[in-house]
Amino acid sequence: MLSMDAALALPTSLEASHALIIKMAQEAAERERCLAEAQAAKAALEDELAAAKDEIRRVTDILDAFKRHRFGSRSERLSPDQYSLVLEELETTLGRAEAGLEAVAEKIGKTAAKPRRKKNLGHLSPHLPRVEQLIDIEDKACPCCGGDLHVIDEDVAERLDVVPVQLRVLVTRRPLYGCRACDKEGSGPVVQAKAPPFIVKAGLPTNALVAHVVVSKFSDHTPLHRQERILQRQGIHIDRSTLADWVGHAAWHVERLHRHLMAELKSSVRLFADETRMPVQAPGTGKTTSGQLWTYARDDSPWGGTAPPAVVYIYERDRKGCRPVEHLSGYRGWLQVDGYAGYNQVGQGNAVTLALCLSHCRRRFYDLAEKEPVAAEVLRRFALIYRIEASLRGKSPEERLAGRQALMKDEVDKLFAYLTANRRRFSAKSKMGEAIAYGLNHQAGLTRFLEDGRLELDTNIVERAIKPQALTRRNALFCATHEGAAHWAVLASLLHTAHINNVDPLAWLTHALDTLARDGDSADLAALMPWHFPKIEGR
Repeated sequence: MLSMDAALALPTSLEASHALIIKMAQEAAERERCLAEAQAAKAALEDELAAAKDEIRRVTDILDAFKRHRFGSRSERLSPDQYSLVLEELETTLGRAEAGLEAVAEKIGKTAAKPRRKKNLGHLSPHLPRVEQLIDIEDKACPCCGGDLHVIDEDVAERLDVVPVQLRVLVTRRPLYGCRACDKEGSGPVVQAKAPPFIVKAGLPTNALVAHVVVSKFSDHTPLHRQERILQRQGIHIDRSTLADWVGHAAWHVERLHRHLMAELKSSVRLFADETRMPVQAPGTGKTTSGQLWTYARDDSPWGGTAPPAVVYIYERDRKGCRPVEHLSGYRGWLQVDGYAGYNQVGQGNAVTLALCLSHCRRRFYDLAEKEPVAAEVLRRFALIYRIEASLRGKSPEERLAGRQALMKDEVDKLFAYLTANRRRFSAKSKMGEAIAYGLNHQAGLTRFLEDGRLELDTNIVERAIKPQALTRRNALFCATHEGAAHWAVLASLLHTAHINNVDPLAWLTHALDTLARDGDSADLAALMPWHFPKIEGR
């Protein structure tokens, strides 16, 4: 019921009633309009809030990933080299402690207890030269009766010793011979043996020294300025520019071997490809420009192939997609690569079929697994696939393909079905959304290994081939010129191919330079490939 005041406030005429009704209707419409605007504003704010949360989550994921890579303590977050460095320091600490214990035991006249930890004491290969030393007593009279002592047995111990690298001067004498009988007539011949061929015609080094400089730089990661200082410690003063000249001579002579090695790779049924940045000095700017070291690798050992492993590096000034097309001209077969779109031009024809790297897809989820259950589940499924693959390693292509179809295909299908089912749960701009999209967008290339038993699941083989060059690059900082970077690619290709074929790169390169200097254009390039050289004994 209306109160007395409200009842008295009601209009008493029809006109006033109409006016009140109109006013109330207008007020109601205004309230509805304001409510609609408020609801629209609220929805917009909720969208902005969701987008902000996605962006915050994305940035947080990036920061957390950086912190884990930078400060993480778990061994699996460290590279193998970093992990080995940690173990190296721990072994040093334990070694120091053992030395202290041995010293104390010696002082008190007791034998130090053998350490419980297992360690590799090394193996002294029988091919090493033995230099014997006799540690004998001076007084061979019996301490009891004074009689003569005689040998009843002996203790023999072998230790690995080292003689520092010794530089020497090779003096070459070539006698000149004449004929006394012909000399009487004044036209006698002069006979002399031919001079041994060297790749540096008028200079100080033998081919062995040039090979040593090259191997030290590209296999042992010792830049020329450090080699210059090492030589100075032995009283040999050779400018870095001179060492660089020797390296250039070696690069020119073995360039034919580099081309032959690439031709050998292009005869394969399957190759791996990748590329990495190569800094090159930009003259006059004090800065560097980024070239690219393109890498092509072959390793058929996982499926029992007989072709020897090999690696070829090719330097280019850019990362254009036309580069691998040029490099692989004439190649027919599988090409396993990462997701870089530059390789798509290679696979546009029928000759080359691209297979993508499953490991690149897996890595996108790895940094998210601790915070996101979906990522953890994806990694679990990847682990199952890789366990199945490990059981097939070393078998023939036919057996590997049959095993993958029987044991792995269903798990692969479940993995991508799981990605599809969870795709809408994450914003496309989030790290999880990007990781899922990458997997689904590249599904055809990522699952090529289900079509041919000669294919691998990933491109780890070529990534391992890049790591040594990354270490050399870090020590050298940059290349001085584009030409120097090209020489780097030529020499590193042959030396790393020797390494992965278990061949001593120094012995092989010395032999190759001697042969090329002696035979010139008639040298048998196929016979000079590193895999034809004797393997390192004991490995």
